[in-house]
Amino acid sequence: MNLERLWTPWRAEYVTGGTNTDSNAGCFLCDGPRVANDAASLILKRGSHAYLMLNKYPYSTGHMLAVPFNHGGDLVALATETGDELWALVQAAVRALTDEYRPEGFNVGMNVGTPGGAGAPDHLHVHIVPRWTGDTNFMPVIAGAKVLPETLEQTYARILPRMGSAGAL
Repeated sequence: MNLERLWTPWRAEYVTGGTNTDSNAGCFLCDGPRVANDAASLILKRGSHAYLMLNKYPYSTGHMLAVPFNHGGDLVALATETGDELWALVQAAVRALTDEYRPEGFNVGMNVGTPGGAGAPDHLHVHIVPRWTGDTNFMPVIAGAKVLPETLEQTYARILPRMGSAGAL
């Protein structure tokens, strides 16, 4: 069997640059919390200074972002209380993902600034990526595509109930 195409239409917005991060007004990380429906924005948990959401373009199932409400890309200028809450959200994400998916490890980190690999350099955010032994296969290498076993809506529905037990902020 010769696999020639893997259709991923949900990635069209990302590939065509549909996500504008040039200013606070068009920043998807600022816009998400303004929507009244958290499920529509994939927001799983809100704190006073930051929130936790599923990544709309995940590297693996359960890939989350911990995001300050305040727009800004300067890590040194991040307020201590915001940094503390970001880390509490990272810990809540790891607990919830561990309970629901049983990953064997995690990649947790920030890409700061465009040269540092930030896709949204003007708004800090922490990636929480669950990992399993052998989860890297030929698809990203050969086809430049990732294979995810469920939709974002299915992941959201599985993780949301775990957020209450993932620890208070």
